[in-house]
Parts: sequence; C-alpha cells; structure tokens
Amino acid sequence: MADQETTLSEITFAGDDAVVPFHVEPLDARGRAVQLGPMLDSILERHDYPEPVARLLAEAIVLTVLLGTSLKFDGKFIAQTQTDGAVDLLVVDFTTPSSVRAYARYNEDKFAAAIESGATSPEALLGQGILALTVDQGEYTQRYQGIVELNGASMEEVAESYFRQSEQIPTTVKLAVARIARRGENGFTETWRAGGMVVQFLPEAPERMRMPDLPGGDAPEGSDEIGGTIEFDDTWLETRALVDTVDASELTDPEIGVERLLYRLFHERGVRVFPANDVVDDCSCSRERIRTVLESFSEEEFKESIEHGKIEVTCEFCSSEYVFDPAEFENQSKSA
Repeated sequence: MADQETTLSEITFAGDDAVVPFHVEPLDARGRAVQLGPMLDSILERHDYPEPVARLLAEAIVLTVLLGTSLKFDGKFIAQTQTDGAVDLLVVDFTTPSSVRAYARYNEDKFAAAIESGATSPEALLGQGILALTVDQGEYTQRYQGIVELNGASMEEVAESYFRQSEQIPTTVKLAVARIARRGENGFTETWRAGGMVVQFLPEAPERMRMPDLPGGDAPEGSDEIGGTIEFDDTWLETRALVDTVDASELTDPEIGVERLLYRLFHERGVRVFPANDVVDDCSCSRERIRTVLESFSEEEFKESIEHGKIEVTCEFCSSEYVFDPAEFENQSKSA
C-alpha cells in the first residue's frame, strides 16, 4: 500500500485495537484509522452500561485513541464532556504510548425519561455543554486545552468543529459503534466493536499553507509555524468526498479491516500506511496511588471516608476495589 503497485496480499494487517496512521500524498491528506474490539468490549462490559450510554462512551473512546496516538511525547490526552443531559459526564484518558481508560456517568431519572420519550440519540443524551480536549505533558509543563460547545451536534461534528475553530485544520471525522453476534461453544454472544477515521488536510508543499497540528502531534516538522487562511481547494474536496462514502458497517466489520478500507478509498491516488500503534485497556490506578490521595486528606475528609471501621475506594474507571484500615495512616488515624 506504500504505492499503487503494492497489493493487499503484501500488507501486514494491524487487526483490532491498533491505530493505523496513513498518508495520501497527492491529496495532502494525513490521517489515522482504527477498529476497536476486545479492548473496547472489556471496558464497556465491566461497567454494564445501558446500551445507549455504552455507544456514546464508545464513540468518545474511538475519538480519543485516534487523537491521542498522534502525540510524539510521553504524556496524556484526555477527552471529557460536561453537559446537562442524561449522560452528564464522559471521560476518556489516553496515556502514551497505549493505555486507555474510560467511564461514563448518567442520571438514572433523566435517562429513564429519555428512553420513554425516544430521545436516545447521542446528541440528545448529551444535551448542552462542552467537550474539553486536554494535552498533558506531565509535571513541570503547561497543559494545553481546547474547548468546544456541545450544542446538539454529533460527536463527529463536534470534533470537526473543534479542529476548524481551535486548530484551524480542515478535518473530517467518521465514528461508528456496533454490537456483533458471534457463535461460541455456548451459543451466540454479543461483543462490542467500534471504528473510526480522522483525516486532515496538512499540505507540505511550500506554495500551499501548512496547518497546525495537535501540540506534539505527527504533522510535518514546522507545520505549526506558518499561519494563513484555510484553503478549501479541490484536493480537500476530493478527500472529503471519498471519506463520505464510508459506511458505518465498514468501520466496524472485522472482515474488512482498516487497511482494506483505506485501499478502497484511496488506491487510485496511492495511500501509504505506517506502523500501527496498539491500544490496551489499562487503568493507571493502584493501591499506592490511592493511598497517596488518602494521605493528602484533611482530618475532616479522612473521618468522612471511614465507614464501618474501614475505608473502601472503588476506581470509577476500572471498578477495582481497595480497602484500607484507618490505622495504616498514622497521622490521620490518631485524630480519627
């Protein structure tokens, strides 16, 4: 796939849970595509969300891994929604190079009302609010954060709006989520799958504008140093037209895969794929981390944490449970 003479039989397929960067040089288009399988299924099944909530979180996970895997440094990429809808909070953390954790929070009364009224689209469940995209390079560095309003648009439209307004990068986004029935030893079971693609206009030619990328992203060197007005020329219009032919089922079908889809879209122009970036379900919580948090509590906060003579903490991301004896905390336990 590196050039038009390459055949699909010569390609090493990335498979599930691996983000594939690609470049369509004649169109000055760069992008990333992914199909999520076991990793996504593990996250969603652990929480046992209602299906509409799970689908919404799955879209946010796809978007986060597509953007987070573009970072060139050690750090985090965090996508978070805060809204007035039935699903009032979505959080997805991507920690380089591959770790993903995510959770959703929803109001049961509002969600029941939404189900009763049939208002179960992702846009309706989110309602009004914001999407914050944060790049965190760690201690001693300043966080970069972009915020875009959620105003009834789809997650795809919101992401495109973010890049158009905040980063000034012409961008098209495709996201899809599905439940796939598979035959096993004990009959059919359903598993979660999702897929997505982000394609951006990032020209390299000196006579054309070079667009900025996510801070630390994989745009060409120097591309964030040249300003200008976005040029929607024929190449970008062609790119969007091709990407718009993608069907949701193609993004989630394990028989198609990312490389086959990219070949269908761009083989006439020539598409080059690069080594894939695996992503895994991997929460960063630990007993030591939680202990450090508890040690930072004030005397009042520490007392309030004790129930039935012990402190129980459940990680919102991975549902792991940690139990502490207050006597382990010398300073706080004396006052408690």
